[in-house]
This record gives sequence, structure tokens and C-alpha cells, in this order.
Amino acid sequence: MSEDKIRQILENHGRLTTSVSELSIESDLYNAGLTSLATVGLMLALEEEFDIEFPDSMLSRKTFGNIESILDAVEELAK
Repeated sequence: MSEDKIRQILENHGRLTTSVSELSIESDLYNAGLTSLATVGLMLALEEEFDIEFPDSMLSRKTFGNIESILDAVEELAK
């Protein structure tokens, strides 16, 4: 998985108030404007792009809290 691909999906579906290019891999996405509604759109886009499905146990603020945690989750699910 690539961080660039995650950033692109986040840019297209995250509805952030901060530019994705300004965020570090550890920046808090919720502080950058990610909402619970946008999280659902982001999750669906990630599932479609990477042909994965997030289990209920991963549907948490922690999983979508920053780019690094999203990347880790996608890599785990793609195994």
C-alpha cells in the first residue's frame, strides 16, 4: 500500500478543512476536519480501491485517526 494513494483517497473523500499535503503521517485527521460522516465515505472508498472490507472491530476513531493508522489497517486487511 502506498501513503500517496491513501492521501489521494483522503483528499477526495475526507472533506478536510486542512489540505492533505500539509498533514504529516501522524497528524490528527479529526483535528484537520474529518467528521464521522466523511469517515464513512473514506472507508467505502478505501474498501473499493483496495478490495478489502473493514470489520466492525476496526470501525473506530483510532483506525481513521491519522494517515499512519489508516495505512496500517489497509495493509493488515490486504494480507
